[in-house]
Amino acid sequence: MRFVYATAATLDGFLADADNSLDWLFVVEGGDESLAALETFVAGVGVMVEGSTTYRWVLEHEDLLEAPEKWQELYGDKPTFVFSSREDLPVVPGADIRVVSGRVADHLDAIREAAGDQDVWIVGGGDLVGQFDEAGALDEIWVSIAAVTLGSGAPLLPRRIESDRLRLVDVEQVGQFAGLRYRVLR
Repeated sequence: MRFVYATAATLDGFLADADNSLDWLFVVEGGDESLAALETFVAGVGVMVEGSTTYRWVLEHEDLLEAPEKWQELYGDKPTFVFSSREDLPVVPGADIRVVSGRVADHLDAIREAAGDQDVWIVGGGDLVGQFDEAGALDEIWVSIAAVTLGSGAPLLPRRIESDRLRLVDVEQVGQFAGLRYRVLR
């Protein structure tokens, strides 16, 4: 089992624009091929983890409260841990969504148990990923760098990880995306 941060970012290092939107991502050439590679990765994932801002964007973008069956199409029946300090976070009907709060370290045992021998996909955001790293639970970073700049927005990873802890293990071009995979050393 690995804890993997797999995401797309802009050339200037943002996950989402200043309005927390990912719409910029869906107009970049090669996006369909990049999504196909992500689907292969997701097939080996046992648990997804995300922050409340990412979760809310998916809820709204996919209209999941009105069409909860889309959750199954997107993510299957994988348990999803949503880290949130918000008490009013809606949950998609029929989905295995576990809203948790507090320190990442306090939830690692439950996440590992739910994942079994499959990977944990840390969907985002970047600050949550940094918390997983600080808890010693970040094994790989997979980032597809898109040929677009936003100038501002949500940063890819707003925590410091020194170069002596990152090992580049793969580089791949898919359309206008540069796929980079790093192993994170402890």
